[in-house]
Amino acid sequence: MSAKLNEASRRVAENCAQRSHNGTIDFGSVVRALGEAGVESYFTDYRRGEHTYYAPSGETHVIALPLPDTAIANAFDADAVNQAVRGAQSGAVKYAEFVSRTLAAGCVGYFVWIAGRQVQYFGRRGEIHVERFPQ
Repeated sequence: MSAKLNEASRRVAENCAQRSHNGTIDFGSVVRALGEAGVESYFTDYRRGEHTYYAPSGETHVIALPLPDTAIANAFDADAVNQAVRGAQSGAVKYAEFVSRTLAAGCVGYFVWIAGRQVQYFGRRGEIHVERFPQ
């Protein structure tokens, strides 16, 4: 079993998760805050309804993810995931809507690689759609 993230990093992760769900913080600000708090990556698991945050030392922290009533589609639609990402980047799509759109696109979860500056979105059959962070 992994050790837990330190208290300061946990507070930052929880604040970012809450503000994301409330639509009061954008993805770039989340990535910056988490990186500064020592988080190197996080996984959002739609099937389990949780975010897991990882530090380079192996420490982790899990936060519950409130999910909408949108079922995960059977087929993975990378174009629909891409459109949800573009909407979020433009500010037109807040996180709650982003979650609904990616669920409807057949996404079961995604890994945010802060140090690697990319996000990998996963489908039910192992499909992967990669989005690089904007420069």
